[in-house]
Amino acid sequence: MRSSPNIIITGTPGVGKTTHCEQLASSTGLTHLNVNKVVKERDCEDGFDDELNSVIVDEDKLLDAIEPDLEAGGQIIDWHACDMFPQSLIDLVVVIRCNSTILYDRLKGRGYSDKKLDENMDAEIMEVLLQEARDSYDEEIVVELQSDDLDQIDENLERIQTWIENWKKDHSEA
Repeated sequence: MRSSPNIIITGTPGVGKTTHCEQLASSTGLTHLNVNKVVKERDCEDGFDDELNSVIVDEDKLLDAIEPDLEAGGQIIDWHACDMFPQSLIDLVVVIRCNSTILYDRLKGRGYSDKKLDENMDAEIMEVLLQEARDSYDEEIVVELQSDDLDQIDENLERIQTWIENWKKDHSEA
């Protein structure tokens, strides 16, 4: 039995996933599991997409690489997708959203190509990742949070920290 929950922080690139994950890991003692780093460090790459300038991930290798971490618990998974992670090992899915104008400026500032920019903007506007989360996990563990400014991020962090504390109380051996 896990003594700490596993949480997925997902959303379109640029919405603030990593900011949320880093601050949560710092304040809660949970582990920030940055999937992009895991893919590189644990050899889970399956090529490179030149057009989108991004690594292609071998999801089977990735799951094999992180399954022991998930079974141990206490992981904050930072990635733009969530449907591949086993529902039995996930306790909360947080879908971070962002105002389209703000997100556009963030992605443009990262130097995204027009194609990559358009693809990510379409995904955000069409709520692709929110729907993926709702389709993949029980409704009661999927939460949508807005991340347009620092005040919203602080509110989100407080809300997730409270949820973690409550999860630990509910799952502690009495």
